[in-house]
Amino acid sequence: MINDENRASLLASSKFRSRFKLDQKDHDYIKRIGIAKIREHTVDFIEKRLAPAEPPNDGQQTPFKGHPAFKAQHATATCCRGCLLKWYGIAKGRVLTGEEISKVVDIIMQWILEKQGNSKP
Repeated sequence: MINDENRASLLASSKFRSRFKLDQKDHDYIKRIGIAKIREHTVDFIEKRLAPAEPPNDGQQTPFKGHPAFKAQHATATCCRGCLLKWYGIAKGRVLTGEEISKVVDIIMQWILEKQGNSKP
């Protein structure tokens, strides 16, 4: 399994993963509804789209745009169960635990906060 430091470096150097950025529309949306609401949305997305043992359309369930969390999921390789297995060692075929959901949400939120210029969760 990849350790956290190596994972961050590999994700940052990935041509695919590093292309995801927050645009002005995303920044405006975050400012308008607040980071707490973004976190609520992120929890909901993960619980519905990623946490089930066999998510519908796994590998294609996360859009590339439409919400800052979606961009963050692709940038952090938390977009599907295949990526969770490859990058985080989280096995497919079982429901994510509450701890795993929290970890994934924290990873996504950290990316969003960093792109907002604020590294505090």
